[in-house]
Amino acid sequence: MDRHAWKPFLQRWSEEWRIAHPGEEPGGDPWLGCPPATEDEVQALEARLGCVLPPSFREFLLVTNGWRHAGNLVWSLRGTEEIGWLTDLEPMWAETWVDREVKYEDPAAARSLLISLRADAGVVYLDPGDVDERGEWAAYDVFSWRARGSERHGSFHEKMYHFYAEFHALDRPRCETQREWDATVEDARLASLRGEVDRPLAVFAQAVRFGRDRASFLLFQMRTLLRSEDGGLFYPRPTKSDDTGSWTLDEDLFAAQVLPLLSAARQQARRFGSDSMPRSRQDRRSQRVKYQFPGDGRTQRVERPLGRHQARREEPAFRVCFGDPEFDAAAHAALDAGEDAWPRLLDALVHWRPLHEDHIAPIALLADPRAARLITPERGRELLAASRG
Repeated sequence: MDRHAWKPFLQRWSEEWRIAHPGEEPGGDPWLGCPPATEDEVQALEARLGCVLPPSFREFLLVTNGWRHAGNLVWSLRGTEEIGWLTDLEPMWAETWVDREVKYEDPAAARSLLISLRADAGVVYLDPGDVDERGEWAAYDVFSWRARGSERHGSFHEKMYHFYAEFHALDRPRCETQREWDATVEDARLASLRGEVDRPLAVFAQAVRFGRDRASFLLFQMRTLLRSEDGGLFYPRPTKSDDTGSWTLDEDLFAAQVLPLLSAARQQARRFGSDSMPRSRQDRRSQRVKYQFPGDGRTQRVERPLGRHQARREEPAFRVCFGDPEFDAAAHAALDAGEDAWPRLLDALVHWRPLHEDHIAPIALLADPRAARLITPERGRELLAASRG
């Protein structure tokens, strides 16, 4: 990324940060950076270090010689006078360290360049021993309180883009970037209904990085049918009282499509015993996470509606409802068809209709053990590749 690309990106970031933090730093200039370094200053730094800086970081310094609010936990980056080797400036971070009985060892740290100045018990550094074909050095951050080791990105630019996305996910400024992502997510939603799979998956995953909650629910539905290991269970993001602009999950859609999955997962976990990890982790999350329904502003715990749904599952005549009446009847008939169940279930998809504009896949199918056994990852992709609704 050259300086001509850095400037508009950093300018937008600065303006959006001011939107999210009005009045925190008085002054008319929204720029979060510093005056640019001169070519002589950059060359002097390279001479002091004994190496040429990676391209995206070098060009960054020629746009801004330092940066504030690089991440929500990284308050500033160093300028040319302050950059140096991690072993010289922060030797503790270049050594093996132990936290909560977990040992973290990063051989890259001992040879790396420290670029963060102030952070929350952490550092950001570049590794000259991990260089790609463009000459970019891998970038890392590590924090003593985080229950994992260093986090790698392919370049300084990738690290800064990650910080930018993280800023959006946590601070959620009402800005053009947010609106652009929402429009992109809507386009990907329609593409998914037309039978596209990979592009919507990629769009939703990127939008989740920027804190777009609707994308997280759309991604959850696709990954659920694909039986992805990272699909997980969907628990809506806690809603803050001042977060009126955030997306909220429709109550009826949650009850019809998500609760059956949560209930089935809990029922399956109970087969392993009350002390099993799947159940205990799920119970802790459902007790802690709240979600808000639009309209009357009520906030309820997931546990309450989940308990009501589980009570209904105990009734003799209970059966999972898969969606709209026509699809529900066709899907149940397909699952009763023995060896012909899969082709008949695929044919039944012609009757499927979304229950809400945020509904893109018949995920409630997987709350039925027959369908859960039938739908492999390959068959889940076949369902998603069919035009729906």
